[in-house]
Amino acid sequence: MLPFDEERVVGPGWHERVYAVVRRVPAGRVTTYGDVATVLGSPRVARHVGFALAALSDDVRPPVPWHRVINAQGRISSKGDVVRAERQRQLLAAEGVLLDDRGRVDLKRLRFGFRELDD
Repeated sequence: MLPFDEERVVGPGWHERVYAVVRRVPAGRVTTYGDVATVLGSPRVARHVGFALAALSDDVRPPVPWHRVINAQGRISSKGDVVRAERQRQLLAAEGVLLDDRGRVDLKRLRFGFRELDD
């Protein structure tokens, strides 16, 4: 087994690091899988952010607002899971985040910039 390398995406602590970043996204805002990966220092592993969120169990505390993470086109990435996609849409709508007629969120207006936390 290779030693743990903090720069590697797969390894101990990866999911927890993803969850910690996603918890920073406020209600009524969204971020992308790529944004989360970039904050974690690995901008090319957006897919692995999705894997971490897909592995999320309901009993994780504090809760992780997984529904606030969407794809770079502003769409919900459901991979064919229409029940989960509808749940995500409902959770976003409850926070005032609505999808347009093309099924997209207005990223220019609602995308959370993690630099906002530094202000």
